[in-house]
Amino acid sequence: MIILKSPREIERMKVSCGMAAEILSLLSRLVEPGVTTSDLESLAVAETGKRKAKAAFKGYNNYPSSLCCSLNEQVVHGMPTKVPLKSGDIISLDFGILFDDFYGDAAITIPVGDVSIAGRELVRVTEESLQLGIAQALPGARLGDISHAIQSHVENSGFSVVRDFVGHGIGKKLHEDPQIPNYGRPGSGVRLKPGMVLAIEPMINQKSFDVKVLEDGWTVVTCDGGLSAHFEHTVAITHSGPEILTRIGNA
Repeated sequence: MIILKSPREIERMKVSCGMAAEILSLLSRLVEPGVTTSDLESLAVAETGKRKAKAAFKGYNNYPSSLCCSLNEQVVHGMPTKVPLKSGDIISLDFGILFDDFYGDAAITIPVGDVSIAGRELVRVTEESLQLGIAQALPGARLGDISHAIQSHVENSGFSVVRDFVGHGIGKKLHEDPQIPNYGRPGSGVRLKPGMVLAIEPMINQKSFDVKVLEDGWTVVTCDGGLSAHFEHTVAITHSGPEILTRIGNA
Protein backbone atom coordinates (compact mmCIF):
# COMPACT_ATOMS: atom_id res chain seq x y z
CA MET A 1 0.00 0.00 0.00
CA ILE A 2 1.33 3.42 -0.98
CA ILE A 3 0.99 5.94 1.85
CA LEU A 4 0.39 9.53 0.72
CA LYS A 5 1.84 12.25 2.93
CA SER A 6 0.05 15.47 3.80
CA PRO A 7 1.78 18.81 3.16
CA ARG A 8 2.44 19.03 6.91
CA GLU A 9 4.02 15.58 6.94
CA ILE A 10 6.23 16.50 3.99
CA GLU A 11 7.36 19.57 5.91
CA ARG A 12 8.34 17.28 8.79
CA MET A 13 10.18 15.01 6.37
CA LYS A 14 12.17 17.99 5.10
CA VAL A 15 13.79 18.18 8.53
CA SER A 16 14.96 14.57 8.67
CA CYS A 17 15.95 14.66 5.00
CA GLY A 18 17.85 17.90 5.53
CA MET A 19 19.78 16.33 8.39
CA ALA A 20 20.76 13.33 6.24
CA ALA A 21 21.89 15.63 3.44
CA GLU A 22 23.85 17.92 5.77
CA ILE A 23 25.72 15.00 7.29
CA LEU A 24 26.51 13.51 3.87
CA SER A 25 27.84 16.91 2.79
CA LEU A 26 30.12 17.01 5.85
CA LEU A 27 31.33 13.47 5.16
CA SER A 28 32.07 14.25 1.52
CA ARG A 29 34.43 17.06 2.56
CA LEU A 30 36.41 14.61 4.69
CA VAL A 31 36.95 12.09 1.88
CA GLU A 32 40.58 12.02 0.75
CA PRO A 33 43.43 9.49 0.54
CA GLY A 34 44.39 8.19 3.99
CA VAL A 35 40.97 8.63 5.60
CA THR A 36 39.23 5.41 6.67
CA THR A 37 35.56 4.63 6.36
CA SER A 38 35.61 4.04 10.12
CA ASP A 39 36.57 7.72 10.43
CA LEU A 40 33.53 8.59 8.32
CA GLU A 41 31.30 6.36 10.46
CA SER A 42 32.51 8.11 13.63
CA LEU A 43 31.71 11.52 12.18
CA ALA A 44 28.26 10.37 11.04
CA VAL A 45 27.50 9.04 14.53
CA ALA A 46 28.69 12.26 16.19
CA GLU A 47 26.74 14.52 13.86
CA THR A 48 23.59 12.44 14.28
CA GLY A 49 23.90 12.77 18.05
CA LYS A 50 24.31 16.54 17.81
CA ARG A 51 20.96 16.69 16.05
CA LYS A 52 19.26 14.45 18.63
CA ALA A 53 18.29 12.13 15.80
CA LYS A 54 18.67 8.40 15.17
CA ALA A 55 20.74 6.80 12.42
CA ALA A 56 18.27 4.95 10.22
CA PHE A 57 20.44 2.01 9.23
CA LYS A 58 22.08 0.95 12.51
CA GLY A 59 20.26 -2.14 13.75
CA TYR A 60 17.97 -2.23 10.70
CA ASN A 61 17.67 -5.96 9.99
CA ASN A 62 20.76 -6.20 12.24
CA TYR A 63 22.94 -3.97 10.03
CA PRO A 64 25.86 -3.10 12.35
CA SER A 65 26.73 0.48 11.30
CA SER A 66 25.17 3.89 10.87
CA LEU A 67 26.73 4.50 7.45
CA CYS A 68 26.94 2.34 4.33
CA CYS A 69 30.38 2.78 2.71
CA SER A 70 30.70 0.97 -0.63
CA LEU A 71 34.12 1.09 -2.24
CA ASN A 72 34.94 0.57 -5.94
CA GLU A 73 33.30 -2.74 -6.97
CA GLN A 74 31.01 -2.66 -3.92
CA VAL A 75 27.51 -1.68 -5.05
CA VAL A 76 25.66 -1.07 -1.76
CA HIS A 77 25.68 -2.00 1.94
CA GLY A 78 29.45 -1.95 2.39
CA MET A 79 30.47 -1.63 6.03
CA PRO A 80 33.02 0.78 7.54
CA THR A 81 36.59 -0.52 7.97
CA LYS A 82 39.94 0.80 9.16
CA VAL A 83 41.49 0.41 5.68
CA PRO A 84 42.61 3.85 4.42
CA LEU A 85 41.13 5.21 1.22
CA LYS A 86 43.65 5.57 -1.59
CA SER A 87 43.89 7.78 -4.64
CA GLY A 88 41.93 6.25 -7.50
CA ASP A 89 39.13 4.83 -5.35
CA ILE A 90 35.49 5.79 -5.67
CA ILE A 91 33.42 5.61 -2.49
CA SER A 92 29.63 5.54 -2.21
CA LEU A 93 28.17 6.84 1.04
CA ASP A 94 24.54 5.98 1.86
CA PHE A 95 23.04 7.51 5.00
CA GLY A 96 19.62 7.83 6.59
CA ILE A 97 18.11 9.68 9.55
CA LEU A 98 15.04 9.11 11.70
CA PHE A 99 13.75 12.29 13.33
CA ASP A 100 10.27 13.28 14.52
CA ASP A 101 8.90 9.90 13.35
CA PHE A 102 10.01 10.35 9.72
CA TYR A 103 12.95 9.02 7.73
CA GLY A 104 15.27 10.75 5.29
CA ASP A 105 17.62 8.82 2.99
CA ALA A 106 20.32 9.92 0.54
CA ALA A 107 23.50 8.66 -1.12
CA ILE A 108 26.46 10.09 -3.02
CA THR A 109 29.51 8.66 -4.77
CA ILE A 110 32.79 10.55 -4.39
CA PRO A 111 36.03 10.19 -6.38
CA VAL A 112 39.09 9.89 -4.14
CA GLY A 113 42.16 11.70 -5.41
CA ASP A 114 43.23 10.94 -8.99
CA VAL A 115 40.44 8.74 -10.37
CA SER A 116 40.45 7.17 -13.84
CA ILE A 117 38.48 8.76 -16.65
CA ALA A 118 36.21 5.71 -16.68
CA GLY A 119 35.56 6.02 -12.96
CA ARG A 120 34.75 9.70 -13.18
CA GLU A 121 32.47 9.09 -16.15
CA LEU A 122 30.59 6.40 -14.23
CA VAL A 123 30.06 8.77 -11.31
CA ARG A 124 28.92 11.58 -13.62
CA VAL A 125 26.45 9.45 -15.56
CA THR A 126 25.00 7.92 -12.38
CA GLU A 127 24.33 11.34 -10.88
CA GLU A 128 22.85 12.56 -14.17
CA SER A 129 20.57 9.53 -14.32
CA LEU A 130 19.21 10.36 -10.87
CA GLN A 131 18.39 13.90 -11.95
CA LEU A 132 16.70 12.64 -15.14
CA GLY A 133 14.66 10.18 -13.10
CA ILE A 134 13.60 12.87 -10.65
CA ALA A 135 12.47 15.07 -13.54
CA GLN A 136 9.90 12.40 -14.41
CA ALA A 137 8.42 12.31 -10.88
CA LEU A 138 5.39 14.31 -11.98
CA PRO A 139 1.78 14.02 -10.84
CA GLY A 140 -0.12 11.96 -13.42
CA ALA A 141 3.02 10.27 -14.78
CA ARG A 142 3.80 6.58 -14.24
CA LEU A 143 6.46 4.99 -12.10
CA GLY A 144 7.96 3.42 -15.21
CA ASP A 145 8.67 6.90 -16.59
CA ILE A 146 11.21 7.39 -13.77
CA SER A 147 12.70 3.95 -14.31
CA HIS A 148 12.98 4.35 -18.08
CA ALA A 149 14.61 7.79 -17.86
CA ILE A 150 17.35 6.34 -15.64
CA GLN A 151 17.87 3.18 -17.69
CA SER A 152 17.99 4.84 -21.08
CA HIS A 153 20.58 7.43 -20.04
CA VAL A 154 22.76 4.83 -18.33
CA GLU A 155 22.69 2.30 -21.15
CA ASN A 156 23.15 4.94 -23.84
CA SER A 157 26.31 5.91 -21.94
CA GLY A 158 27.65 2.35 -22.03
CA PHE A 159 26.96 1.35 -18.42
CA SER A 160 24.47 -1.07 -16.82
CA VAL A 161 21.64 -0.78 -14.30
CA VAL A 162 21.60 -3.06 -11.26
CA ARG A 163 18.43 -5.17 -11.26
CA ASP A 164 18.61 -6.83 -7.84
CA PHE A 165 18.29 -3.66 -5.73
CA VAL A 166 15.85 -0.79 -6.25
CA GLY A 167 14.57 2.45 -4.79
CA HIS A 168 11.55 2.66 -2.52
CA GLY A 169 8.85 4.73 -0.95
CA ILE A 170 9.77 6.31 2.38
CA GLY A 171 8.03 7.97 5.30
CA LYS A 172 7.38 6.66 8.80
CA LYS A 173 9.08 3.48 7.60
CA LEU A 174 12.47 3.43 5.91
CA HIS A 175 11.16 1.19 3.14
CA GLU A 176 7.58 1.65 1.97
CA ASP A 177 5.71 0.89 -1.25
CA PRO A 178 6.27 1.33 -4.10
CA GLN A 179 9.50 -0.31 -5.14
CA ILE A 180 11.26 1.84 -7.73
CA PRO A 181 13.33 -0.13 -10.26
CA ASN A 182 15.98 1.80 -12.17
CA TYR A 183 14.88 0.07 -15.38
CA GLY A 184 11.48 -0.24 -17.02
CA ARG A 185 9.02 0.83 -19.69
CA PRO A 186 7.64 4.35 -19.95
CA GLY A 187 3.93 4.53 -19.25
CA SER A 188 4.02 1.44 -17.03
CA GLY A 189 3.56 1.02 -13.29
CA VAL A 190 1.51 2.91 -10.74
CA ARG A 191 0.31 6.43 -11.45
CA LEU A 192 2.21 9.09 -9.50
CA LYS A 193 0.21 11.32 -7.17
CA PRO A 194 0.92 14.36 -5.01
CA GLY A 195 1.85 13.21 -1.52
CA MET A 196 3.98 10.27 -2.67
CA VAL A 197 7.53 10.42 -1.29
CA LEU A 198 10.12 8.34 -3.10
CA ALA A 199 13.74 7.42 -2.42
CA ILE A 200 15.04 7.28 -5.99
CA GLU A 201 18.46 5.65 -6.11
CA PRO A 202 20.18 4.47 -9.29
CA MET A 203 22.90 1.87 -8.66
CA ILE A 204 24.98 1.72 -11.83
CA ASN A 205 27.79 -0.64 -12.84
CA GLN A 206 30.72 -0.04 -15.12
CA LYS A 207 30.33 -3.45 -16.78
CA SER A 208 27.66 -6.14 -16.24
CA PHE A 209 24.65 -5.57 -14.00
CA ASP A 210 25.20 -8.94 -12.29
CA VAL A 211 25.88 -8.64 -8.55
CA LYS A 212 26.36 -10.93 -5.55
CA VAL A 213 26.26 -10.64 -1.76
CA LEU A 214 29.48 -11.43 0.12
CA GLU A 215 29.70 -13.87 3.02
CA ASP A 216 29.19 -11.05 5.55
CA GLY A 217 25.54 -11.13 4.44
CA TRP A 218 25.47 -7.42 3.55
CA THR A 219 28.12 -6.20 1.13
CA VAL A 220 26.91 -6.32 -2.49
CA VAL A 221 29.62 -6.39 -5.17
CA THR A 222 29.76 -6.59 -8.96
CA CYS A 223 30.36 -10.14 -10.16
CA ASP A 224 32.96 -9.03 -12.71
CA GLY A 225 34.92 -6.68 -10.44
CA GLY A 226 33.87 -3.55 -12.37
CA LEU A 227 33.24 -0.28 -10.56
CA SER A 228 29.82 0.69 -9.24
CA ALA A 229 28.31 4.08 -8.34
CA HIS A 230 25.21 5.06 -6.35
CA PHE A 231 23.29 8.30 -5.90
CA GLU A 232 20.02 8.81 -4.03
CA HIS A 233 17.59 11.59 -3.17
CA THR A 234 14.36 11.53 -1.19
CA VAL A 235 11.80 13.25 -3.42
CA ALA A 236 8.24 14.41 -2.73
CA ILE A 237 5.74 14.57 -5.57
CA THR A 238 3.77 17.81 -5.32
CA HIS A 239 1.07 19.40 -7.45
CA SER A 240 3.78 21.55 -9.05
CA GLY A 241 6.24 18.70 -9.63
CA PRO A 242 9.07 16.92 -7.82
CA GLU A 243 10.65 18.48 -4.73
CA ILE A 244 14.03 17.14 -3.60
CA LEU A 245 13.89 16.93 0.19
CA THR A 246 17.55 15.91 0.59
CA ARG A 247 18.95 18.84 -1.38
CA ILE A 248 21.70 20.97 0.19
CA GLY A 249 21.79 24.54 -1.06
CA ASN A 250 22.04 24.46 -4.85
CA ALA A 251 23.47 20.95 -4.94
